[in-house]
Amino acid sequence: MTQGISDILQFVEENDVKFVRLAFCDIFGVQKNIAILSSYLEHAFEKGVSFDASAIPGFGNVTESDLFLFPDPDTLAIFPWRPSEGCVARFYCTIRYPDGRPFEGDARFLLRQAERRAMEQGIAFQLGPECEFYLFSTDERGEPVLKPYDKAGYFDMTPLDHGENVRRSICLTLEEMGLRPERSHHEQGPGQNEVDFHRSAPLQAADNLMTLRTAVKAVAAQNGLFASFLPKPIEKESGSGLHFNLSAWKDGKNLFENFLSDPDPLASSMLAGILRHIPAITAFANPLPGSYRRLGSFEAPAGVGWSAQNRSQLVRLPAAQGEDSRMEVRSPDPACNPYVVALLLIEAGLSGVRDNLQLPSPSDFDGSLTPAEKRLPQTLGAAIDEAWKSDFIHAVLPEKYLSQYFVQKGKEFEAYRAANDPYRYEIERYFDRI
Repeated sequence: MTQGISDILQFVEENDVKFVRLAFCDIFGVQKNIAILSSYLEHAFEKGVSFDASAIPGFGNVTESDLFLFPDPDTLAIFPWRPSEGCVARFYCTIRYPDGRPFEGDARFLLRQAERRAMEQGIAFQLGPECEFYLFSTDERGEPVLKPYDKAGYFDMTPLDHGENVRRSICLTLEEMGLRPERSHHEQGPGQNEVDFHRSAPLQAADNLMTLRTAVKAVAAQNGLFASFLPKPIEKESGSGLHFNLSAWKDGKNLFENFLSDPDPLASSMLAGILRHIPAITAFANPLPGSYRRLGSFEAPAGVGWSAQNRSQLVRLPAAQGEDSRMEVRSPDPACNPYVVALLLIEAGLSGVRDNLQLPSPSDFDGSLTPAEKRLPQTLGAAIDEAWKSDFIHAVLPEKYLSQYFVQKGKEFEAYRAANDPYRYEIERYFDRI
């Protein structure tokens, strides 16, 4: 037993931790977990905790069903919304086969490997996500209803903004869990909110997003509300995005610093790589049939382009300078698996460097006017087709992962397309799950 694990076990005992959640994601980005007694934690670190993978969508079948969860010691957090006596801790986990091999569907492991490959080239990526979500009312039984919590708009304050105290509680909860939220505010839609994170290593940033989803839903429930990360829960209102602020560092220097006046060749090629591969990445960044009702409206991008300040373009270079210089990838939505999207963006950037891609001219025009040949896929079906024919996607993600993902997402798209009222179908299928 390592000293780090010994320290964790001592912390658990001294802080009256009685239950430990071992958390992970299925291949679609839905968080799962199993609770163990704290007395079993040492065993979990040493030998893992087995579970029936055939019961997890996309993980396996009954003929090869056993997988093991190994808690990542660096991800310990206490759930502040649970009782302080006999409290609950959480770890994110690595998933392995019984013989110790990494499981192909473990996107955390895949992202960790991508970080290491980048570091071998002397490049350290940093990711600062911006996540939007809606707060809805609940009925007398506590069930969510499609009624926004307020009628406020962008940057509004009390009394229009009813979510101010909820966001405060969310940010304080995240801080208690060791995270670094930077900003929060009311967004454009009624009941729509946003929480932004300080940049961190991509794996930690993706973990933070999964923690945010859990904390937001828990705090909302404490306030008699329901939080939805559905990309377009209200048909004629602003959709919810998950913007990935990505920077790259080499020899202690942010490669995106002074990008507009004196662009670094590596940063230019990274951005070019993302632009090249984003049509194929879209099936993962925008994973629901209704994700495509968001794209192209309310500042969500429709085309493949970049700009300095134009928020209608896919990639924006914000005005921030120095260490905060970055590119902002604006197409993903919060229903995605953040581990997979971060992995694909990193690998796309590295492929741009490897191929010495040249960055096209900026698209300083309204993104809704993007010509058809330069648009993102406009349906989930079209996005799946782009991903399926992409050599890049097949090189980055394991075939076992892809086959499961494409089959399930194809079924979801066909069911959505066959529905008499696709919007109503999506609400009934996804609203209380995402």
